[in-house]
Amino acid sequence: MPFRTIEEVLGLFVAAKAVTIDSRKVPPGSVFFAIKGERFDGNAFAIRALEQGAAAAIVDDPEVASRHAQCWLVRDAQQTLQDLGHAYRNRFAIPVLGITGSNGKTTTKELVAAVLSRRYKTHFTQGNLNNHLGVPLTLLAMPGRTEMAVIEMGANHQGEIAHLSAIADPDYGLITNIGKAHLEGFGGIEGVKKGKSELYRHLEQRGGTAFVNLGEPFLKELVQGVPELVTYQAVRAGEVSSADIVCTVHEIAPFITYSFRHKGQDYRGKAQLFGAYNVQNIVTALAIGLHFEVPADRIVEAIADYQPGNNRSQLLERGSTTFLLDAYNANPTSLEHALRYLSSVKTNEKKMAIIGDMLELGETSQPEHERMVKLASNLSLDKVVFVGPHFADPAQRAGALHFKDIETLKAWFDSYSWDGYRILLKASRRLALERLLAKPSTESA
Repeated sequence: MPFRTIEEVLGLFVAAKAVTIDSRKVPPGSVFFAIKGERFDGNAFAIRALEQGAAAAIVDDPEVASRHAQCWLVRDAQQTLQDLGHAYRNRFAIPVLGITGSNGKTTTKELVAAVLSRRYKTHFTQGNLNNHLGVPLTLLAMPGRTEMAVIEMGANHQGEIAHLSAIADPDYGLITNIGKAHLEGFGGIEGVKKGKSELYRHLEQRGGTAFVNLGEPFLKELVQGVPELVTYQAVRAGEVSSADIVCTVHEIAPFITYSFRHKGQDYRGKAQLFGAYNVQNIVTALAIGLHFEVPADRIVEAIADYQPGNNRSQLLERGSTTFLLDAYNANPTSLEHALRYLSSVKTNEKKMAIIGDMLELGETSQPEHERMVKLASNLSLDKVVFVGPHFADPAQRAGALHFKDIETLKAWFDSYSWDGYRILLKASRRLALERLLAKPSTESA
């Protein structure tokens, strides 16, 4: 049985206009890709996908391919999905912006997309579909009339951004920052710098344009070689910058306010975001919007209208308690920023931080968890609580309050009233720290 070519698969996809890798969710007439995972083999579900309405199934098991005429045999279904995403992307003569970085990728992506959408038909990564499967799926979801594409690219080891860049082939790109995230996979901060800057190397080879935040360390040195740069920076009132685009920050709490000057006119804006770390996301969206000639007043409107969600930088009022829900993920860099922000806020509320384990730190895990305990203990906070096994020893040695898991923490938390508190929730995704905000269960009589 001959293997199908990428040209044949592209023709099939263009006719179908939809793909799926989940046999439980098969849009009628879509193309099912039999992807292999750690605990499953998509080939085993190919016939089921066809029975549920798929037009064809892309498989890499010859035995499965022999069982149904609409099972198309390829050498590697995952590679074919990625090649198809790349081939379809190349049908679009539009700007494609790649976004990566240690922190703030998703919020930056959403802000940038919100700004660009004020002028262009903009397609962008949904949710957190930023890996070796999410990137091609994002590309394949582009409507035919798309005028701009914003592709988020995540990684936890070297070589991954280079691979994703080869699939998406962005001609514009930015790195939000270089921080202490996924240190285990990257092999330390130098590995993070090398891995994230693979996007710069792609732009260098492609002759593309990089957006560079001069307020972030490492980026200016790493971007050397990229032929075209657009620099930007957020500053405090009275500070100066050599950046192409400068944004002045006035307040970071309870929400960020900022101003900028464009074509001889002054603009002032406000976001529904808090903290210095979100300033960088805002100024990035501002710089990209101005570069692509989105009207300045529409940029301000887009940033003001953006509402954070999905456990990222959410400010929630529950009675007389304020929650800063930033529990989508955590690493030493993002956690330090969040703690320092909470400490700096001028408020009559009491300040409390509930901090969960930071994962994927490798050999730096113990010293980084110890450093966070020491940092939190020395800041202007009324109460600090730690949860998870990685914080157990350092919290115990510091005499800090610690809980082994979310269940025991929640039982304690629900037994008190937190009226008049401002509470930060921050932890790695696996802990799902937002569960702390679920209403206490009540037993029926």
